[in-house]
Amino acid sequence: MGDGTSSGGGPPALSCSALAPTCGPTGTSLCCESSLVPGGTFYRSYDVADDRRYKSMADPATVSDFRLDTYEVTVGRFRQFVDAGLGTQYNPPPPGAGARTLNGMANQGGWDPTWNTSLTADTAALVAAVKCDPMFQSWTDTAGANESLPMNCITWFEAMAFCAWDGGFLPTEAEWNYAAAGGSEQRAYPWSNPASLLVIDCSYANYYACVNPPNGSVNRVGSESPKGDGRWGQADLGGNVYEWLLDWDTSLYINPCNDCAQMTASTAREVRGGPFEYADIYLRTARRTGHTLDFRDYDVGMRCARL
Repeated sequence: MGDGTSSGGGPPALSCSALAPTCGPTGTSLCCESSLVPGGTFYRSYDVADDRRYKSMADPATVSDFRLDTYEVTVGRFRQFVDAGLGTQYNPPPPGAGARTLNGMANQGGWDPTWNTSLTADTAALVAAVKCDPMFQSWTDTAGANESLPMNCITWFEAMAFCAWDGGFLPTEAEWNYAAAGGSEQRAYPWSNPASLLVIDCSYANYYACVNPPNGSVNRVGSESPKGDGRWGQADLGGNVYEWLLDWDTSLYINPCNDCAQMTASTAREVRGGPFEYADIYLRTARRTGHTLDFRDYDVGMRCARL
């Protein structure tokens, strides 16, 4: 996988074609690793924890096989995108980029050219924008010690544009929840084994200021691997940064759901995973929330999915 090709076939991840392996617990893993998530049926926003906090089984979903990147997108990977001059009004994604079959229809969820105006004007403006917080931003203008940190301070539009360029797409909420919950195991946390286990501390995830207390900060992606990994090997599905998803944020799920995504516009898009400064409840696999599409903050990043 040293050429950036993700495991399980599919197009290569362009963002790692020129990067050394610097991710994972020892900083020696390829940052573009991706593994197969075998499809199946589960219940969205449900887990089997004994506290019964997420006990509703009203929203079943079926998900087909897909691949989900092992790591959140890093600064180093995003730098390849920026250096290529992409993700701006001057050089936006082509119409339909990242589209696939959703809700029983082909060519869904791809880039809409009406979104072009929601990108920054040019590369200089993008670089200025991702420096959203001098204390917590992960971006640096030159490559250095932050390259294996999760990229933060990005809007939904920038996350969408990056994943489409990188040969993938933003995962749907159902896909992300399925992977984090271990599918039909319905795990409370991504690492819960048995699935009802509610054990969590800083050896599993970067949360509640585990890193650089008392304020906290992002950590190298995969630092808590393999202990904090999900069933299919993905790291940081709980903690580090929230991850942008494709779906619009609505109070009700789509039913029935077979490779579904909420495509009816609302005021926000879904994020999942819980960030580094939040308490343990935000890392539960069943918990959902959303942010407006232009929201740019140090606790939101992204992870790409692939076919």
